[in-house]
Formats: sequence, C-alpha cells, structure tokens
Amino acid sequence: MKAIVYTNYGSPDVLQLTEVEKPVPKENEILVKVKATTVTVADIRARSFTVPPAFWLPARLTLGFRGPKKEILGMELAGKIESVGKAVKKFKTGDQVFAASLSGFGAYAEYICLPEDGPVSIKPSNITFAEAAAIPIGARTALYFLRKANIQNGQKVLVYGASGSVGSYAVQIAKYFGANVTGVCSTTNLELVKSLGADKVIDYTAEDFSRSDETYDVVFEAVNKSSFSACMKVLKKDGTYINVTEPLPSVNMLWTNLKSSKKLLFSRNAPETSEALDFLKELVEMGKLKVVIDKHYEFDEIVEAHRYVEKGHKRGNVVIKVEERIESK
Repeated sequence: MKAIVYTNYGSPDVLQLTEVEKPVPKENEILVKVKATTVTVADIRARSFTVPPAFWLPARLTLGFRGPKKEILGMELAGKIESVGKAVKKFKTGDQVFAASLSGFGAYAEYICLPEDGPVSIKPSNITFAEAAAIPIGARTALYFLRKANIQNGQKVLVYGASGSVGSYAVQIAKYFGANVTGVCSTTNLELVKSLGADKVIDYTAEDFSRSDETYDVVFEAVNKSSFSACMKVLKKDGTYINVTEPLPSVNMLWTNLKSSKKLLFSRNAPETSEALDFLKELVEMGKLKVVIDKHYEFDEIVEAHRYVEKGHKRGNVVIKVEERIESK
C-alpha cells in the first residue's frame, strides 16, 4: 500500500510517499481503507520535533531518540472498514467510520488497523469523508475541555483563536451547551466565526478584548497567542481559563492557580474513547456542528500541506484526500 513515511525529524521535505506492507488486523482490530486524513498542529510538531526544552527528553522517549519510532504520521481519519478481526463485535465490513489515531499515528496511509474499543465511531451520515476526517482531534479536544470547565447554560465564554480547528468547534459546542459566545479572530475571519453562531466577534487587529468591561465565566485560549494577564483581566473570579496548546504553565499561571479561585486547565490529550465521537456524531447529524475546511490536498501533495499548516494561519482544518476520488457520503 502507499503511505507517507518520515525517517528523520525536520522540514516538510522529510515526508516521502512510498510503498509499505499492508497491515493485517488482529483479533480485536478493524482494517480501515482510509478515504481522508488531515494535517494537524500535532502532526507538524511530531514531524519537526518542535517541543519546549523542558519536554525534550519525554518527547524523545515517546517519539524516538535517533529518529521516529512510528514512521507514518496522521492522527485522524475517515474511511470504510475492509475487514475485521474474528473477535470484533461492534463493527462490520463495509461500515463507514471516523477515528482518532493519536496514540499510534498511521493515518497517512491507504490502510490502517485500529482497535475496536478505541476512539472509532460510525461516520455521521450527512457529511463527507473529508469533513468527518477533520472532527476527531479538534472537536474532541474542544468538547473535552468545555466539559472539564463544567460549562452551563447562560454562561459567557470567550474563545481566542475562534477560526482555527479547535476554536471553531469550541464556538459551536459552547453554543450547543447554551453559552453566550464571543469569538476573537482576525479581520478576514469575522464572518466565518459569526456563521458558526458566535454572539459577538472581536477583531484582535482592531480591538483589545481585555480593555472591555465584559467578563467571562470561561476563557478558551485555542491558539496560545493571547496574553495570560489579559485573559485574567476578563475572567470572573471563579471562572475557568482553558489553554489547549500550552504544555508548560508559567510561574505566573501556577501562582494564579494557587492564590485565586480561578480554575486553570492546560494542554493534555483528551481521553481516547469512542464516547466523545459518538456524541459529536449526534451533534453533526442534528445540524448543531459543522466542519470548517480551509484547503484540500491530494495524497502526493502532503509536503505542500505541511508547509501551509506550519505557517499558522489556517482556517479550521486542512484535509488530505488519500483516495483519488472520495465518495461524497
């Protein structure tokens, strides 16, 4: 089968399209023919080994010292089950599924084996494979942290980076839970964020959100580009600050967490179960959650896709079409 392989850390040019052995499912696994995958920030970091100095050793232990332990990246996908292990009961051949593969990577390939009890769910019936592939990481992350914040109906939520993958989902999921949502983004993305249901949108190039008299029950930092002190100015005294990309809290953050009643939640992987995907599937099918796709790339354009995402300005998600033709539904 064809796969995108990297044997060294580095620029997007380390990614190579090559032939590898097709996997065989174990008793408890399903074999998925991948229709679409994505390029996430996590893929970029793993490929380039871009980590804070304090995380160098743990990251090397996880990803590999001399080179990548897992040579096929790709952390979310959608596709069709080609075969199942003899112990599999939840799925059957022909099922259309979407899944996260964060623990083992491997979605940059024509086929992937996934455990039946992992983060795999039947694909929403009303969206394409390309759209479904862009849900398992960003939407699941937004859902996990908003639940951790115990979001309530009527609360006020500020989402900084509201046009990105996690941010665009956070706006919609917060609205589903009944929150009043303010999104912060650039000028070019104002209409997009409004279309996602935000009650108010702030253009960070023209307005400083921290100079407003508004205060929020939840401040959701989706891109780690705002000032922590600015966020604290607008966060209510018993509010929750969420930062999904900050791996190492600063001294100021830790001190704030200790001395105040404010709750601080920092980057960590959402638990890899199917429950969140099942819930997100329901939201999509109810029309409460839509997928924002910035660009589509062909499988052999993976290097260009990584270069684009690495610039840090994508709107929503960047999708890779693994098959030459992706069935619409």
